[in-house]
Parts: sequence; structure tokens; C-alpha cells
Amino acid sequence: MKRTIIFASMFFLIATVSKADERNLFTFDKPGSAQPWQTVNDGVMGGRSDGRFKINDDKNMEFFGTLSLENNGGFASVRVRGGNLTLKKDDVIVVRVKGDGREYKFNVYDQPNLNGFSYRQSFKTKNNEWIEVELPVRNFVATWRGRFFPNQKLDPSNVAGLGFLLGDKKAGPFKLEVEWIKVKKTEE
Repeated sequence: MKRTIIFASMFFLIATVSKADERNLFTFDKPGSAQPWQTVNDGVMGGRSDGRFKINDDKNMEFFGTLSLENNGGFASVRVRGGNLTLKKDDVIVVRVKGDGREYKFNVYDQPNLNGFSYRQSFKTKNNEWIEVELPVRNFVATWRGRFFPNQKLDPSNVAGLGFLLGDKKAGPFKLEVEWIKVKKTEE
């Protein structure tokens, strides 16, 4: 009997520590969850892609639309200003998504106005299947207008926004459903 109590106590302690190491950055289950989000599509450069988003009946964000390659277009994105997200270089951003089999990009921004460099990682989705994607903060690479700047390093303490982008050069409809975005804290 004594061993069972000790084991149960140790299990509770481990479970508590694991949950304390995660922090929600964004969920979509509260009224107004969509308000800070915005779309930015290739129309800013004359393109014709149509990317939109909504909060669906399951309280998830859907990023959807049609990617067009006309007029030198080819990208659609949704992003949010999040204030200072208090990230550290050893943290891992985790997103729970259900996609369409396409490859998306996850961007973080270190400027409050979301201009300048976007720091990016790509991830592949599985068609109509929920997956959790882990994006280590230290692996983000600086991009600007589709070009990479490997010598430009992200200061995670300045991250002020994030978002999803589709630019896989494949015209046609797309849909990415996002249940939540979290950060897993790691020990330093």
C-alpha cells in the first residue's frame, strides 16, 4: 500500500511538471479569438491569391482559400500580433493542425508591426489528419520577400507576432485547420 502511494505521488509530480512546461500562445475557443488575426496575400504585389480565415464551429481557426500563380503571385498568409511572446532560444513552438497534404510555413516576427524579416520553418501536413508539429525556436531562418538571410539571427525575446503562410507554387484550393499554438519551455 505504501509503495502505491509513493508511485502515485511521483507520477502526479511528473505530470504536474510536464504541464507547467507548456504554455498556450493561442487558442480559438473564446469570443474575439479571431480579432487580432489578419490575412496578407500576394495581392499586395499584384497577385490574385485569395486566403481567408474564420473560427469554425469546433472552435478552431481555419485558414483557407485558393492559391493563384497569376500575375507573379503565389502566396497567402494569416498572422497575428501577439505582443512579446517571451520566447527563449531553447523553446519549442508546437502547433496542432489538420491540413490538406500541402507544405506550409510557420513564421515568427521580431518587429511589432510584423514588417522586416520573417523567421520561418516549413512543415508538411497530412491530408485530413490531425498532427502536432514541433518547431524549435533555434531553427527559424530569416527570410525577406522569399529570400533567405542565414546570417540574420532571431532574438527570441523580441518575437512579437507569428503566422502561417502557403507558398508552395501549386495553384488551387487549400485549407489548414489550427486547434492551438503552444510553447514548450525547456530547461536552461
